[in-house]
Amino acid sequence: MGITTGAKFQAANRGTAAYPLMCYRSQVPNPYSIFYGGKPVKFSFNVILVSLILTILFSRSLHFLLRPLRQCRFVSQLLGGIILGPSLMAQSPMFVSMVFPLTSEFLLKNLGIMGLMLFLFVSGVKMDMGLLKRSGKKQLCIALPSVFIPLAVASIVGFSTRKSMDANLQKVASIEAIALSLSVTVFPIHYTVLEELNLLSSEVGNMAMSTTIISDTIALNFMVAFGAMKQNEISVHNAVLYLVSSMVFTAFLAIVVRQLMLLIIENTPDGEPVEQFYVIAIFLSAFVLGFITDMIGLAICIGSFWLGMVIPDGPPLGATLVEKSETIIMEIILPCSFTYIGFSTDFYAMKEASWSALSPLFGLFISGYLSKVISTMLASKMVGLSWRDSLAMGLILSMRGHAELILYVHWVDKDIIGVPGFSMMVFATVILMGVHAPLISILYDPSKPYMVNQRRTIQHTAPNDYLRILVCIKDKRHLPSLVSLLQVSYPTVQNPFSIHVFHLVELIGRANPLFIDHQNQELKELVTRFPDWGTIHHALNLYQEGIEDCVDLQFFTTSTTKATMYQDVCKLALLSKSVIIILPLEKKYDGEIATKEEWGGGNQSVIIQVLENAPCSVGLLVEKAERWQLPQKASFSFIVLFLGGPDSREALSYSSRMAENPSLSLTVIRFLAADSKGDDEMQKKMDDGLMTSFWVQNEGNDRVSYRELVVRNGADTVAAILEMAKENYYDMWIVGRKQEINPSLLEGLSTWTENQEELGIIGDYVSSADSVSVDSVLVIQKQVLRGKGPNTKTTSTIAPVGKFE
Repeated sequence: MGITTGAKFQAANRGTAAYPLMCYRSQVPNPYSIFYGGKPVKFSFNVILVSLILTILFSRSLHFLLRPLRQCRFVSQLLGGIILGPSLMAQSPMFVSMVFPLTSEFLLKNLGIMGLMLFLFVSGVKMDMGLLKRSGKKQLCIALPSVFIPLAVASIVGFSTRKSMDANLQKVASIEAIALSLSVTVFPIHYTVLEELNLLSSEVGNMAMSTTIISDTIALNFMVAFGAMKQNEISVHNAVLYLVSSMVFTAFLAIVVRQLMLLIIENTPDGEPVEQFYVIAIFLSAFVLGFITDMIGLAICIGSFWLGMVIPDGPPLGATLVEKSETIIMEIILPCSFTYIGFSTDFYAMKEASWSALSPLFGLFISGYLSKVISTMLASKMVGLSWRDSLAMGLILSMRGHAELILYVHWVDKDIIGVPGFSMMVFATVILMGVHAPLISILYDPSKPYMVNQRRTIQHTAPNDYLRILVCIKDKRHLPSLVSLLQVSYPTVQNPFSIHVFHLVELIGRANPLFIDHQNQELKELVTRFPDWGTIHHALNLYQEGIEDCVDLQFFTTSTTKATMYQDVCKLALLSKSVIIILPLEKKYDGEIATKEEWGGGNQSVIIQVLENAPCSVGLLVEKAERWQLPQKASFSFIVLFLGGPDSREALSYSSRMAENPSLSLTVIRFLAADSKGDDEMQKKMDDGLMTSFWVQNEGNDRVSYRELVVRNGADTVAAILEMAKENYYDMWIVGRKQEINPSLLEGLSTWTENQEELGIIGDYVSSADSVSVDSVLVIQKQVLRGKGPNTKTTSTIAPVGKFE
């Protein structure tokens, strides 16, 4: 027989609420099915299944419904748990008896705590403790006031209302523990929310992450100190043992465990995953260390969190641990934690408790929160942030999350607060997070700095000035096509190139993005951290050999999530004053463009985000051949499809520079609408002006030819393209993406293509059609100025002149 008292958690400070003492068998007989009189919810495994199904269903549904309000997943998951708990659905005795009988409480609690332990372990693995060394004065100037000012304010409020508190809460250690939790900034929730809001690579996001690491370090020391104060309430001997145990445990992690992790990394060959034995041993260690910290008086999840912190982030070890565990932890196990929290949260217990009992705790919470926001905002303003960004920083660093929920549970276990106080803190957390996430997304737009008013295009670059190109490489497989494009672009002493090579690496196994300027980095160190880097560096240096006077090369690397990768691309394009960003795409064998796997899919793909936010023009290089590179022959031919509009003008400007290459034959085909149907007069005048300038420039060049084709609709346009493909083989087709193209030229083609969001209708058709035999396609979008969408009219610096016939 097993006996449960309804748990100390639910028995403490419940006012008039009564909880039964239950006796039940550890295993019910006849455990077969409902057809034999069995009750499925009487069995532990079935309770787990029901808990998982309902929690995931509710949290996912709520997240879908709250997404338009810009709510983060934490709010949806916590609300899902609360809805299932005694605050709502568990008020029904029938629901409780059928779905979550009292016998399931012990199981849910332990499964929930295990989920939080593993979540904090993975969060610790992602933490980059090197940020402590790299953090500057700005981060320190924000971190210190944002911790100590709210700690002081909350402590003063706590001691001034001490007489109205209950016996457990009015103890010095209890007040200071709550004041500390309200003043520190905890890493896990900030990382998850910033990742959801796509702010990890932003200026405010980077500063917030660095500040959080400093704050966590301060908090860990204070936490141990206040824990000793709590132990001292029992006896000095207990406090001494607690401090000694904590110090020995910390030293063991920092010295012994850290070295073991480094040995595992040393024994793992470059590019190979960590052995399964080590992975299993490390996850087992997370539970062992959680048991030890619980035994010595620290919160049970602290051991797993600290273990994660001493594991080197990123590949190979940190990345392997995250890849093998993150999905099942975040999507399957962690939801059980919110079910447990939800069942421990009781709104009716708050109603039964008098306001006089809850008001001191509420005063502590409000004073700590407001002083945290205000102190962080003022400190951020003092280090140079705008008021708008300072408020966003204050809101970010005041967020509450998973770690705070664990602390609330820990306080109940230590008799600091009861269920009414716990419920109030949980509800306050839901409200704050429900307000913070949308406010932050409204206050801070990470893409705003990249949209500039100054023209940064090839068309507006002086002929004798550097052509500044940002070449993005996500996979070394794209090197041949990118190098070939740079070669055919034909840099000279009179028309030199400044090329910024940007290696894009997806962030796995770490939380803090990296942005590296390789000018002061050792090549051996970079190859160890980024295996593809050696190949990229060697290939581009080979390209530069012999033309050092014409080409200036600079190398950069970013390691960030796909969702924020565009921010680093746009930031570097802005800082380097690039006039075009080159992004490689690869055609799969089934004719699709392999963008989703490499660049992410939908409206949040890196390609779409760069096109929408780039501070300069963008070129999408599609590899139709398996590995396109310059043909091994004396000459090769390119073709430009000029359909009009800013993108076509930019494509012609780039082609005009290529035309200076003595090995290149260039054909320009201009499409005109029959009877000028659908023409925009202003755009047509600018097209005429640029085309005339192009022809005057290349009038004596026998390798450049020009034709005009009059078409009635999209079908005529496609027929003309197919005819050109049959007449001659072109090594590259160059097209404008889609800005201001005469709609009559594309009439009826919108359903012919599937990747027109990235490439435009004509670019996608040429890239995908098997009947158009070509090695590579270059699709160009001209810079979109601030406040203007891709389809908005733009002006040109080229004066309109008479149309060339």
